[in-house]
Amino acid sequence: MPASSIGLLKSEVETPALCLDLEKFEANLRVLSQRVLSAGKQWRPHQKCPKTPPVAWEMLRAGASGVTVAKVSEAEVMAAAGINNILIAHLPVGERRLHRIAGLCAWARPIVSLDHFTQADALASVCRKLGVTCDVIVDINIGMDRTGVRPGRDACELGQAIDKLSGLRLRGIMGYEGHLMPISDLGVKGPKVREALSLLSVVKSQFAEIGLCCDIVSAGGTGSAIFAIENPDVTEIQAGGGVFGDPFYSEQCGQPGFEPALSVLATVVGRQTRERAILDLGRKAVSQDFQLPKIKGLPDANLTKLSAEHGTVELGPESQSLKIGDHVDVIPFYGDFTTVLHDEFIVCRGNRVVAAWPILGRGKLQ
Repeated sequence: MPASSIGLLKSEVETPALCLDLEKFEANLRVLSQRVLSAGKQWRPHQKCPKTPPVAWEMLRAGASGVTVAKVSEAEVMAAAGINNILIAHLPVGERRLHRIAGLCAWARPIVSLDHFTQADALASVCRKLGVTCDVIVDINIGMDRTGVRPGRDACELGQAIDKLSGLRLRGIMGYEGHLMPISDLGVKGPKVREALSLLSVVKSQFAEIGLCCDIVSAGGTGSAIFAIENPDVTEIQAGGGVFGDPFYSEQCGQPGFEPALSVLATVVGRQTRERAILDLGRKAVSQDFQLPKIKGLPDANLTKLSAEHGTVELGPESQSLKIGDHVDVIPFYGDFTTVLHDEFIVCRGNRVVAAWPILGRGKLQ
């Protein structure tokens, strides 16, 4: 990527621009990594929000054992950057996708999640054809009702069938308690997360009884990691988004210790009335999923509308001094849907741009 922004003051960056506060990112990274590692768990942070190897490498330097991705194309990006221990938490369907996974097995160490024998049989066939062996885990439905085989008999039968397929190597199981993350009341959330993850404990015990490998029990998103790490059978935690400190995690999910590190720098381009400002930032630059973004440092300035290219801000008395040309930091409520709108992170330490990290996984949908 061109290094044109490096060395500039943040105020000199062209807008809208996706900015990462390096000091807050590093603080969030310490909180999340220490929370997982001090519990004796492996850490395999999900990369579906950052989608870029520099962030993944920072996580690895902080103690992560590998990474989780949502797509094969994201795994290819990570592997090309020298990150080999990769869990692909998505079901492998389609001939070309299967060949890409098998190809990865020749030079990296992907682990693929499965929840049906049809997927396993097809992947095993391609792996045998290419002379490789692919590690796999069984995805267990623990309440999300999106992917995953039913725990109990169905999970055990699938595990046994996979174990007999040459070309595949069964490593364990995973589950995702994402349906419980938005519960903000920790007193309500805790028992529900523990109950959901207890299903993984049951399956792990059943696998052991019938002689199946279950070295890996993978679970735990940022919004529920404080409870996932309590489960003695969970071996690794996938929480990764907390490094950006999205308000979704601290406000909606009730997770302490994180500060917003991600923002979209915008410029005031219009001041039609005393109570209104127009920004050069719309839905093409920041997501409004779950909740409209907030304006940093201006508590009585509220972003009320996002069109394609513009944002409308209603101004209270304390923020009416904003003038055309001023910059504001807009904090996305949930960063996953904002990072994919940008080509790079403008990385700042204080008010100085120190790096530009290309979002190489942007647009990697397959």
